[in-house]
Amino acid sequence: MTTSSAFEAPPGPARRVLCVGAAVMDTLFRVRSLPTGQGKILPYDMLQIAEGMASSAAFAVARLGGNASLWGAVGNDATGERIIADLGNSGIDTSGMLRVDGARSAVSTILVDDQGERLIVPFYDAGLHETVKPVTREDVSSFDAVLVDVRWPKLALRTLSAARKAGKPAILDGDVAGDGVIEMLAPVASHIVFSQPAAERLAGGTAELVKVVGLLKRKFEHAFISVTAGEKGSFWFNDRTGEIVHLTAPKVRAVDTLAAGDIFHGAFALATAEGLSIEETMRVSSIAAALKCQVFGGRTGAPTRAEVRDVLLDWDVPMTRMRDR
Repeated sequence: MTTSSAFEAPPGPARRVLCVGAAVMDTLFRVRSLPTGQGKILPYDMLQIAEGMASSAAFAVARLGGNASLWGAVGNDATGERIIADLGNSGIDTSGMLRVDGARSAVSTILVDDQGERLIVPFYDAGLHETVKPVTREDVSSFDAVLVDVRWPKLALRTLSAARKAGKPAILDGDVAGDGVIEMLAPVASHIVFSQPAAERLAGGTAELVKVVGLLKRKFEHAFISVTAGEKGSFWFNDRTGEIVHLTAPKVRAVDTLAAGDIFHGAFALATAEGLSIEETMRVSSIAAALKCQVFGGRTGAPTRAEVRDVLLDWDVPMTRMRDR
């Protein structure tokens, strides 16, 4: 049994995390298996919910007891109003959301099968992210950490830059993005948590994750580098020892993997804001993502702090340390 109890709520006010990026109205359909060709498929469950990378991460922060704020953009339409209301009712501060005239709010249709895998068809109106407000050090100074995704690159860049100037953790959700987006954002991030597909793409198609982490660390030497790989666990570069560390993922029966990576990022941002060690931060984030996978409904499966703490106390999984050769 691990002796850690580090995920007790810290004294004082809840830590504040700013999340920047996607806000989408998702329609989730639960199906027995994903389609392989044309035809009609009949779901046996469905849910409509506002989420998206940054939005789901913000929800994870709120569920874990943090104070979450979201900067994103919606159209000045009924869908946009519904997105903002849904996220606000979920405990997220949406006062920084932008309503854009003449643009349609982002929507997505998602199929989730009985193995927890998903098929996503998203739509983002290019006009949503044309307007980019200035972001100063003072704008982010009241937050304890900043997390951005890759869906609004120009605002993400300004926010990361402001966070670095303010001496705050500037965390990048390094998911698959358009050409040049990661290369633009990574130099101003203090922490980068890559998805496996994005990491392998940046590493030139290399599939061995230890080598991928080493390559990315050499590419972005200034930042903490990690790669999340679903059931394969997570890998990161230990800046103190020069080793690459692998943490096995908790064993769960996956019902729905949608938003698991976003929940990981939200937990990572809050744990970082609370000053946890990187080892404990990765454990907390891994557990939060795994617990989410056991629940259908995208971000709604994000666990509470008590649920994560209970698993953390009984989760005795060693970390494997190795060198990139």
